[in-house]
Amino acid sequence: MLYVDRLMLSNFRSYKTMELNAGANSVVLVGANGAGKTNLLEALSFLSPGRGLRRAKLSDVNQIGANAPWAVSGRVMTPDGERQLGSGLMPRHELSSETSADRRIGRLDGEALSSPAAFGDILQVAWLTPQMDRLFIEGASGRRRFLDRLVAAYYPNHTREVNAYEKVMRERGRLLADGNADPLWLTSLEQRMAEHGVAVAAARLDALGKLSQAIQESQSAFPGAVLSIGGELEEDLGHRPAVEVEGAFCERLLATRNYDAKSGRTSIGPHKADLLVRHADKDMPADLCSTGEQKALLIGITLASARLSATQFGAPPLLLLDEVAAHLDEKRRAFLFEELGDIGSQVWLTGTDRSLFEQMEKRARFFHFSDGKIEADS
Repeated sequence: MLYVDRLMLSNFRSYKTMELNAGANSVVLVGANGAGKTNLLEALSFLSPGRGLRRAKLSDVNQIGANAPWAVSGRVMTPDGERQLGSGLMPRHELSSETSADRRIGRLDGEALSSPAAFGDILQVAWLTPQMDRLFIEGASGRRRFLDRLVAAYYPNHTREVNAYEKVMRERGRLLADGNADPLWLTSLEQRMAEHGVAVAAARLDALGKLSQAIQESQSAFPGAVLSIGGELEEDLGHRPAVEVEGAFCERLLATRNYDAKSGRTSIGPHKADLLVRHADKDMPADLCSTGEQKALLIGITLASARLSATQFGAPPLLLLDEVAAHLDEKRRAFLFEELGDIGSQVWLTGTDRSLFEQMEKRARFFHFSDGKIEADS
């Protein structure tokens, strides 16, 4: 089993310092709204690649008035033994003079990492938050991020490919904005964009195929989803070899240079793709389903992904479920807790009402938030 045995924070949101010992059990965090429960889930999400479950500006995570950058450390028990993961905000004096952007740093077993993307090789983390309830009715960017987290659960290198593609795309954009870019250098950048972009699209297609199969084969009480991707590269890969798709993408990038220079953005590529979801039984697009059905679809996709990740990755992911139980009726809550137990993930759940988690009593540790303190059940 893969689990976070101990979590330590410093200067993180509402916590000056905090240490929580969870053990191998799942964890239920109970307390009033604003007590700091979601802050703990956010801290755990920083033990994975990316910007965390709130996607906050890194400097905004710092505790107000703190005189040192925030840091998160987790002792993670893996099938291969104990690992120590650490992440935090790089101190301003360590940033190069050429950048003013915040930067997140990572450490693994005490050694500095070139990027927190390497965390994906050790620990898979998935989450559901109340803000994601609008995933199917808002813009494509949120669905694309959700998709890429799903893909990274089966292909740990996927996050690196996405980051590499976006980095080269930004560099091309800066050169186009300057107006006097060397055409040969632009061609070189576009070739790299094509290589990374096709790798991103191919991983998305393959992972979505496996996830779709897992959804069809699951006996979940939550509704099944039909998944597809809307995107030029993904569509091309459906009927052409990857090398041909790369070449065609390079040609389109060349043809759109003038347009992209004027618009200030790259008009084509995997950064434009969208995750398309339909309710299988109703054959209805997710955005036309009721709020409750959309929530159930999202939970069903997450559970199916966790089952598949357990097979592909060798261990189920850490699941962070913020206020999920409060929006389910008693029957659906029972189904959720039963399926979570079958998957075998360590699950961190939050809620304001302890009674909602009665079925978790024998397999979870309960922590209560009150008056700025965290107390564990005896």
